[in-house]
Amino acid sequence: MSVTALIADDEPLLREILEARLAAVWPELKIVAQARNGREAIELFEKHQPTICFLDVHMPGHSGIEVAQHIDKRAHLVFVTAFDQYALDAFEHGVLDYLVKPVTAGRLGETVERLKARLQTAQPVVHTETLLAQLALRLKLDQPERLRWVRATVGSSLRMIPVDDIDYLKSDTKYTLVAYRDEGQAAEALIRMSLKELVSQLDSQQFAQVHRSVVVNLRAIRRVTRGDNETADIELKGRNERLPVSRSYLHLFKDM
Repeated sequence: MSVTALIADDEPLLREILEARLAAVWPELKIVAQARNGREAIELFEKHQPTICFLDVHMPGHSGIEVAQHIDKRAHLVFVTAFDQYALDAFEHGVLDYLVKPVTAGRLGETVERLKARLQTAQPVVHTETLLAQLALRLKLDQPERLRWVRATVGSSLRMIPVDDIDYLKSDTKYTLVAYRDEGQAAEALIRMSLKELVSQLDSQQFAQVHRSVVVNLRAIRRVTRGDNETADIELKGRNERLPVSRSYLHLFKDM
């Protein structure tokens, strides 16, 4: 019986690196799907029913822990995380294994050997519902407080811009352009904070990254229009500019 795997991570480069390193240490393993978020991971798992799932702990839509809860004991799990405390908890309580980013070839090799041993001896999947529920709760408790205001210098004054008033954010080298509503009127400000820093503090249910340099407030969207080459454009309420949606993020609007 062939051994298959699913890789779920919201960072395309990290998915590619993990796939390449798995191919080097376990060439017989077949990667049947790659998921870009938790919701897609669940869909692709149901479609392909892989033997093993490599799940990033922090993903938009559903966390890796929530995906694992859905999968239950239908696959062997390997958590991939930048946060060692979650991984150690999972490993010590019996979940097969974990990988800490950046994933090294040596550590991956150890994980692969353990996976092979379990599969060869037909050992059952050992994680429990209680353990996954505990990890999910801890993940929520350890989340940083969501950003509610953005400080920006506009002219000679300091503005406290409510996050709910922001239409979109756009990367501008070391700065980020904040497009917001000032008493209902479209306005803009530059802040000295990277888009990556801001994204980690925003509510993923309200703000979505649609391009490597653009994050949009979903409540500000008027229309999404598909383009060529699996891309799209976003039209905003009360604004003339159109925002690009790159191929990597088009799945967010698959039901449009």
